[in-house]
Amino acid sequence: MKGTELLEIKTWTLYWLGLDHKFFEVNIPTITGTWITIFLLILILIPINRSLRNKNSILRHAVTKFIAAFMDMCQQSLGDNFSFNHFCFITTLFLFILLCNIIVIIPWMPEPTKDLNTTLALGLLSFLYTQIYAIKSHGIKAYLKEYTSPIFLMFPLHVLGKIASIISISFRLFGNIFGGAIISHIYLSTIEGSIIYETLGLLSGTNFALLFFFGIFEGFLQAFVFTMLTLTYLSIAVQTSHEE
Repeated sequence: MKGTELLEIKTWTLYWLGLDHKFFEVNIPTITGTWITIFLLILILIPINRSLRNKNSILRHAVTKFIAAFMDMCQQSLGDNFSFNHFCFITTLFLFILLCNIIVIIPWMPEPTKDLNTTLALGLLSFLYTQIYAIKSHGIKAYLKEYTSPIFLMFPLHVLGKIASIISISFRLFGNIFGGAIISHIYLSTIEGSIIYETLGLLSGTNFALLFFFGIFEGFLQAFVFTMLTLTYLSIAVQTSHEE
């Protein structure tokens, strides 16, 4: 069946160290894609950093507009609890996921976010950051007390709710990116090998439209949704009692 090839993942194992469990298998395309994404992010930041010194630079104007928009979004969501650390975390998260999603526009580069391991790691990172700042805002005693509110019998439900938030945010990103990758793969497999279909796809703009929608538009949209959900969880977590 076309599209199922994406489920066949090349892995690197640690059998030679006696570690033959699935937990110790390394997904080679995901690891490679993630490190290339980080490398590209650094490469993009170098000219941006230099452009900030030039007041007449168009790039400087675009960057300051982007920063102002994200800072405004964070301030509106967090209110009095806004801090520069939160802004940096939210913006970095967005840029990293965005690059992971749209890296597919580079030939032969797979999206790291079509691997559930990546999205679960991002979901856990988002969850841990939120919970750490929730403890800092309320104190450990008040934080733990929320799990037994209004009665102690609610403790399992509160724990399940926290776990569900990780699964929800991770599977949402994974499902959308993986679904787009399958559709693109099936389409490309169908036209592959046929000069007529390949020419029609190129001249009609179908190839470009598919790449733009699933590579750039969907990538941007899912990165923004993940970031907004994290910002919302953070805003609720650090909200103090007098603000509720």
